[in-house]
Amino acid sequence: MSTNKKLDNEASEELLATLKGRFEQYPQRHQGLQWAAIEDKLLAHPSRLWSIDQMEATGGEPDVIGLDKATDQYIFCDCAAESPKGRRSICYDHDARIGRKKYPPQDSAVEMAAMMGIDLLNEEQYRLLQTLGEFDLKTSSWIHTPAAIRKLGGALFCDRRYDTVFLYHNGADSYYGARGFRGTVRV
Repeated sequence: MSTNKKLDNEASEELLATLKGRFEQYPQRHQGLQWAAIEDKLLAHPSRLWSIDQMEATGGEPDVIGLDKATDQYIFCDCAAESPKGRRSICYDHDARIGRKKYPPQDSAVEMAAMMGIDLLNEEQYRLLQTLGEFDLKTSSWIHTPAAIRKLGGALFCDRRYDTVFLYHNGADSYYGARGFRGTVRV
């Protein structure tokens, strides 16, 4: 995902300070990585910085969780303890939202992620995130759903209970106050 939007200088500086503080606070998420190199990448890709700001603004608390050596891209992910507050009470995608006859939600996970310029986590990414901390102990998060499941009307979500990561299914048009989504951005 990408976007052409960018932050003004003051907003960029404020976000970079927040990200640096989080980077220093949670070193276990990005062992062996150096903030200066990450900051250089962020400054060179203003549209990605804008997307990370969208993650921050909706309560995602984005942080660096790795470096993809094959593409030389840093991976930012929503690391809020619970599913981001500004992205809850939404169904899975546009078709589910439009198809819901009674009380459709205002938005969907797939539409919001596209607008923000981020990607929904898939199951593998969600499970990797859970090795870096304990997330979604009280909430759950929609994850990328394979087309075959979505074609049949379903969608997938995950959470962590009993010190175990669970994968579930639900109708794609369902939505709950405690279910949102987590995203990722590569820079």
